[in-house]
Amino acid sequence: MNVMKDFQITRRGFGFLAAGVAASAMLPFAARAAGGGAVAATFPGSWEDAYRAVLTPMVKDAGYDLTIAPAMAQDQLAKIMASPGNPPYDTLLMSPGQMAVAIEKDLIQKIDPSKLKNWGMLDPSFQGEYGPTVTIEVNGIAYNPDLVPKPKPKGYRDLFENPAYSGKVSWTGFASNTAVMAYTEIAKIFGSGPNDMDAVFKLFKDHPEHLKGVVDSTNHQMTLFQQGEIAVFMCSTGNVARLKSLGLNAEFVQPETGSPAAPVNIHLTKGTANLDAAYAYMDAAISKAAQDQLKEPPTEMFPTNKDVALTPGIEAYVTRDQIKTMVYPDWVAINKNRDGWIRQFDALVAG
Repeated sequence: MNVMKDFQITRRGFGFLAAGVAASAMLPFAARAAGGGAVAATFPGSWEDAYRAVLTPMVKDAGYDLTIAPAMAQDQLAKIMASPGNPPYDTLLMSPGQMAVAIEKDLIQKIDPSKLKNWGMLDPSFQGEYGPTVTIEVNGIAYNPDLVPKPKPKGYRDLFENPAYSGKVSWTGFASNTAVMAYTEIAKIFGSGPNDMDAVFKLFKDHPEHLKGVVDSTNHQMTLFQQGEIAVFMCSTGNVARLKSLGLNAEFVQPETGSPAAPVNIHLTKGTANLDAAYAYMDAAISKAAQDQLKEPPTEMFPTNKDVALTPGIEAYVTRDQIKTMVYPDWVAINKNRDGWIRQFDALVAG
């Protein structure tokens, strides 16, 4: 790959993304016009497919229609902020970074747990006042064991200091939660702390071979991994589960410095007109029946319902005891700096 090619792909990717956002932005309003039900913003790809297949019939059984509307968390925020008096979604699916912004902008509301019959099945740490945690995304390093040196990478330091990884690693920008969590960990290793991003930018300047692997999104990296064009990228266990389900030789390693993790929560938008349907969807997502299905390939989502046993596949990634030892970033600090980091990183990659 070369940098210019990647940027051309990136710009096309953003063009497609913009078109997709425009199209999907129309979907919720169309769904409302059709009458009733909840419109649930959900991450695109495997999340969208799984939630549509598993949760739509469960919500239907509860007496409500459910429209799954795919959108990345940043796009969900943008659409809600564009029409706060008439929100296009009844619920949002977000990690703490976007949740902090949504609370600050008064876009989501506290929930009434008494409306969720499965609320008691969640560990208290998953019972947020702004909505339940439906899974924990555990992040680390994905690699193709056929293409990387043995032994497997121990952590982020290996990727920059072991010349065997030169040109084999793909990175993406600071708009990605997965990426920004990795960069805060790298900043700890090579700098003075998680917000010392100058140390990360210097690292890339000192290792320009890594800039050749920069693309616009994790979804793009998934495609490149399948094509054998990259051997290593920063990802969640869910990404590796998806690759394995496609028959790819993919493995996951928790970095020796700790795995950054992000709870994923369902939030109730402020001003939703479909409150009962939204609660029915939320309740379905934390039910044993749903999480017993979502824990299986290709999603292998870590279950937050305590009555759901972990599969051997999930336990190979992370155990319930390890969840407590994950690295949970300071999203307030990240949000404060993020726009600046995005601009600096884009300028660095553009050369």
